[in-house]
Amino acid sequence: MTWLDVLGWGGSALLVFSLLQTRVLRFRALNLVACVILVAFNAFVEVWPMVGMNLVLSAINVWFLVTLLRARHDETAFEVIEVGLDDAYLHRLLAVHGDDIRRYQPGSTWQPVVERDHAFLVLKGDETVGVVLIDADGDVAQVRLDYVTPRFRDFTPGEFVWRDSGIWARLGFRHVISPPDMVGAYYGKVGFRPNGREFVLDLV
Repeated sequence: MTWLDVLGWGGSALLVFSLLQTRVLRFRALNLVACVILVAFNAFVEVWPMVGMNLVLSAINVWFLVTLLRARHDETAFEVIEVGLDDAYLHRLLAVHGDDIRRYQPGSTWQPVVERDHAFLVLKGDETVGVVLIDADGDVAQVRLDYVTPRFRDFTPGEFVWRDSGIWARLGFRHVISPPDMVGAYYGKVGFRPNGREFVLDLV
């Protein structure tokens, strides 16, 4: 097998692999790299229609990547809304994503108590980005679940939820405590301070 064969098969394999991605940003980035490789391969073998097609696809991917990255830190891109503890859609989301939730928060448990608990959906337009479940203890909000769906994990909904939404202070909380067992916890990047196995956000 020549280096040209490796280039062509490698680009094709990467193109197929990119189509398997559920995360939008990762899909666009991998697809762009694959298209660039295939532009080079088809130029070497002088298959010009394929060169043209992959150039167009590369340009489309670049446009989407620029658009997605610009919106990544846009505080107007997301919205947090409170829903009832018995909300049917909330419980449907928790059931559908149950395996994925346990993968990132293996110890996640939540037995809602009406007078102290809160449930929130994080939205982008009409799409559900994630779920936040809070156990309220006076002015302390203990996060029982902080979950983002796979499609939106390359974005920064947590940055908006905790730092920019303002919803926690409006509800009278002075401190927010993260789940202690979250895999790949990001809280240090959005203003929380480390506190043993947890992170704490001070709102005053």
